[in-house]
Parts: sequence; C-alpha cells; structure tokens
Amino acid sequence: MRISLEEAIARLRHGDVVAIPTETVYGLAADATNDTALQKIFTTKQRPADHPLIVHIADISQVHEWVTDFPEVAVKLANAFWPGALTLVLPAKSHVSRVVRGGEPTIALRVPNHPVALRLLRLSHLSVAAPSANLFTQLSPTTAAHVEASLGESIPVLDGGPCQVGIESTIVSVTASGEWQLLRPGMISEADITQVAGKPQLTTDVADKQSAPVQTPKVPGQHALHYAPRTPLSLFKSRTELMAELDALIKAGKNCAALIIGSGEQPNCPVVQLTDQPNEVAEQLYDALHRLDALKVDRLLVELPPDTPPWVAVLDRLSRAGYQAPI
Repeated sequence: MRISLEEAIARLRHGDVVAIPTETVYGLAADATNDTALQKIFTTKQRPADHPLIVHIADISQVHEWVTDFPEVAVKLANAFWPGALTLVLPAKSHVSRVVRGGEPTIALRVPNHPVALRLLRLSHLSVAAPSANLFTQLSPTTAAHVEASLGESIPVLDGGPCQVGIESTIVSVTASGEWQLLRPGMISEADITQVAGKPQLTTDVADKQSAPVQTPKVPGQHALHYAPRTPLSLFKSRTELMAELDALIKAGKNCAALIIGSGEQPNCPVVQLTDQPNEVAEQLYDALHRLDALKVDRLLVELPPDTPPWVAVLDRLSRAGYQAPI
C-alpha cells in the first residue's frame, strides 16, 4: 500500500510502522522512542527481540541525545560519511529504550543519504528505528515492490524509488576511549574508515593485551543465515564449477536459474548477468536475487566475485544468503 510523505509522518507519530526508502535498503520504520511502536517492528518482521535496531537521525547534532560518549574518532567518521551508508555503534544513554538496543549497552545510529528519508526525519522531528523491511533472514528490499512481496500489500510503503547503494550500511562500533571495530562490512570499506579514523581497528590481539576487556556489541547482520531467497541457493567460486553443477542438476530433472558476475560463457538456464564492478553489483544484487527467486525454480546457482577487498561486502551478503548449517 503506497502512501504519501504526509501520511507516513502521521502514521509514525501515531505509533504505526511504515516502510521507508534509504540509499541502502528499504527500512521498516517506527518511532525510536515509542516501545509499543518498536515492538511492531519485531512482530511484523518475526525478528528476535535481542537483535538491536539502527536508529536513523536527521543530522549529527542529534547524536548527543542518544549517547554518553561521542569520541573524536566517531566524530571524524560521522563528519566524513554522514549522510551516508555508515552506522556508528556508541555507548547509549540510560534513557534509551532497551527494545531499540536489543538489551545491549550501545545504540546504533546513522544519518541516511536519501532525500525522501531525510525529508521525513526533518519534517516529522522523529528519529526512527528502521531495520530492513522484510521477514527476518529473508532477502532485503531495494524497491517498494520488494517490501510488498515480503510483508504483504497491506504494509504502508513510502515509495522513494530503487535504492542506490543496494546493500546494508557498514557498521562500526566506537568505544568511549576511541577504539573502533568493523562489525558489518558495507560499501564504505575498512580502508576508508582507517584513513579517516587515523588508526587501524582494534584487533583481538590488541584487545587481549588491554587491562579491560573490550566487548563486541551485537549488531544487525551477524546471523549466519541472512539475506536469503526462498529458493535454495548454491554458491560457486568459478563459472566452471557453476556450469558443471548446472549440468548435473539438469540431468537430475531439476529446474535452475543462475546469477553470474562479469562476461563469459552463459549457463543454459534463466540468467541474470551483473557487471564486474563492485558498486554496480551491490546496487543490483538484491533486485537480481528477487527476480530469480520469483521464477520458483528448484535451485539458484550464484557465481561469487573475487575474494578481494572491493568485494568484501558483496561476499558477506552472498555467503550468508547461501549459508547451510552443519549436519
């Protein structure tokens, strides 16, 4: 159900949930200060209550409303990457709802870089929690139609067009002392963050040498199975391996579809072919998987990109989408 900006604001103020666009993925938004509204996010997504939510704010001046410490490293990162696809995890003030924190002592914050989302935040004077607008562990939505396919057409959606980044934000935790850790890769890379922070992230070896242990906060996107289509998905490190498996499945009477990256031989099945550019693949990845999932074949075959730094975030999403629990 598509709604206007004005109706979206009215519904959020009334304590309802609304799917909103961001530059990363569509989020299922609720007033971050209203526990009843926040509970609707968990119920609608079928999301475990101990999974923290990311709070979307209008600008950097609002950070102090949520945190006890905003160390220099975090300020540098916010100034460099906000509005944008970076989430900062910082020590939370005591008044911040345990529901939005997932019981953690930290709060996750970001300023989205999407004109519709920013307009909503500024006009409503609300801060909104907004995890991806889909059922828990399923494919993230990058269009309004994806939201409706996952959550049903009765869900109110503020349509802001296709998402431009296409995968979830990079998540970085920063302690009160200014040490930082990369907790979820995104299109803002570890190298980008290191350059702005002026120092590398805290490693396990360094943490072990400190007198006080550093706890790694729980954040979104750490579940082993995540971002998954309904169709069983298999991952392949090479086109040759994918083609061999496809031949075997066809001989076994199975219907397949494939996602391939870059040029080369085309598999003998329905195919979505993406470029060999990481930013373009990230933007198109979830939409491609949604289209393949809609074919309702027996198996999706996905060619993985190279295991190199520019592809870390895409590899993370695909590895979780294709996760198979040990037998």
